[in-house]
This record gives sequence, C-alpha cells and structure tokens, in this order.
Amino acid sequence: MMFPASFASLRRKSAKIGGAVTLAVGLMIGAAAQAEPIRGAGSTLAAPIIGQWATAYENARADGGDYVSPDWKVDYEIVGSLAGVLRLDQPDIDFAATDAPINGAELKKAGRQQFPIVMGAIAVLVNLDGIGPGSLRLTGPLQSWSDPAIKAVNPDLTLPDLRISVVHRKDGSGSTFVFTEYLSAVSGEWKAKYGANTLISWPLGTDAEGTQNLIQAVHDTKGAIAYAESGQAQRANLVYALIENKSGKFVKPGPEGVQAAATSIDWAQTTDFFASLTDRDGDAAYPISTAVFAVVQVSGRSEHRYRRVHDLFRLAFAHGADDAAALGYVPLPTALVARIEQEPVAN
Repeated sequence: MMFPASFASLRRKSAKIGGAVTLAVGLMIGAAAQAEPIRGAGSTLAAPIIGQWATAYENARADGGDYVSPDWKVDYEIVGSLAGVLRLDQPDIDFAATDAPINGAELKKAGRQQFPIVMGAIAVLVNLDGIGPGSLRLTGPLQSWSDPAIKAVNPDLTLPDLRISVVHRKDGSGSTFVFTEYLSAVSGEWKAKYGANTLISWPLGTDAEGTQNLIQAVHDTKGAIAYAESGQAQRANLVYALIENKSGKFVKPGPEGVQAAATSIDWAQTTDFFASLTDRDGDAAYPISTAVFAVVQVSGRSEHRYRRVHDLFRLAFAHGADDAAALGYVPLPTALVARIEQEPVAN
C-alpha cells in the first residue's frame, strides 16, 4: 500500500534530516494545526488487538517524550463489521475493520482500499456439563444433544437428553458472516434458505447484541451452542467443539488450522485481497477460519489522513505479531505482509 517509513526509523532520534524528510516530521509539520485521532470502527473480533496496536502506535510515535499529539492516538468504535463499514460514509471515520471482505467493484465505487490485518477462527461454543474444550465433535444438522448423529461421532462422551439452545448475534456481525458462510458451504439447504451475511433472519434461537452479551448468554444457558472468535471464547473460559473439515478431519479453532486455511489461498491471484478462508482444502485446515480486513477510505480524505492509517498498520505488521498471538489471533504470513506493502494506493 506504499506504506510510509518503518516504525524503526520513526523512533530514531537524529538531528540530521538531510535531503529526505521523514514521514514523522512531515506529518507533524504539515498537520500540526489540524491534528486529530485516527478514527476507526467495526469488528468486535478485532477490537482487542486494535486496542493493543493503538497503544503501541502512540508509544512509538511519542518515543519516550512527554508530548503526545492527537495524531498519534487511535479512536476505535466497537460496533460490528457491518456498522463499521457503513460508518465510512461519515467524513470523520478513516477506516473500518470487517470480517466480511468487500468485493473490488464496491471498493472502487466508494473510493476505498482493503487489506487483511490479522487472522483468526470462529469457534463453535457449547455449555454442557462434563464436556471440556475440544472433546466434542460436531458435524451436520442437529436438533438435540442426544441426537444419534452427535453420538455417532462422539461414542466416548455422555451427552444429555437436552434440546440444543441456539444463541446468535442480533447486530450486523462479521462473525455471523463467517459462520453462515461456512454453513452455506456445507449445507445446500442453508445456502438456499438463509445464505451468508453479516445480518440474517435466523430460523430459531435467542439473539444477543454484541460478542460480550453472546458469551454471557452461553455461560447462563445449559445446552447452549453459539459462535464467536476463538480468542475471545478462550479468554471467557468457554468450551469449543472440534469441527469436521472438507477432508473429513476434526480440527480445533487454533493457529495451525487457520494458517493451513490461509496458505491454501493464492493471494497473488486475488483482487483487493478479496478471499474466503472458510471450508478450505487440506487435512489441517480449520473450516471456519477468517481474516479481519481494514477498509480504508481514500476518496474524500486528505493524503495525510489515509497515510496515518497505513502508519498504524505498518507498526502492527512490523512489531505487533507477538501481541496478536498472545491474544489468540493468527498474525499474517510474512509473504502476505510484503504483498500488502507493495500495493499502490489508488485515489
């Protein structure tokens, strides 16, 4: 994306500017009178890591000094993927984070660009007495926990004679898009009736506004089944199931499964990095994998504004991989980062 100079150079203290003016100095001089935070909105899945990267960005730009410019701060509104993309129409929003990628035609029409920033998995969560993380296997349409189809793939588990209580997101959510995209891939009936979207009309179940309310509903409901980003689910001590993939293997929602799904994609053949990680080929691929995409508004924004967004994610790519992994995300492969950085900024 023709990213600016690396954060290593931004942090160097040098009295010599010479013939080239660094991006840090250029931004400070060119925008001192109009300094304001980088403003983003969107994915709840991405909120923890964006918060972490925002702190790292501010610290890197301040470089130990007492002065902190508003330009070095990041305000991120956690509203869900759909609402985040809609907020890009507002003149004060610089980027959206979405788990549902946008196709090239829509991006071009709106004067936007898109690139992945981090990867993860959507875990299928359950609340069943005596069932631990990764011990339950799931596949196929199910009605109750005593369904013979569940018992057939879980012969060593004692499952209750209890109706399955479905919990799903009420708001427009990228996690909903990824989960329903997976359901559409494995069920022709689901695809025909409901399809994949950030907001759908669910045929049954209880709705919850936002990830935290969904997690709380699973905690409070025996027999519950739901979906959420795996890192958030693990931090909430919820039980995840193993999911059957395209190769007939049962895989957990972990980094290895996401990486296997990601490496099955030829990113060089994509347009605007538009690709799906769900239901990929490969024995190790986790079938409900996803990427979070940054959608950056270029048209109608000053170069100063959209360059700051690139500045933020330059830091994330260069120094934020360990933070992402610690929070349960999967950092982008090095080759994919290199490709993102090489893409031109279209205005």
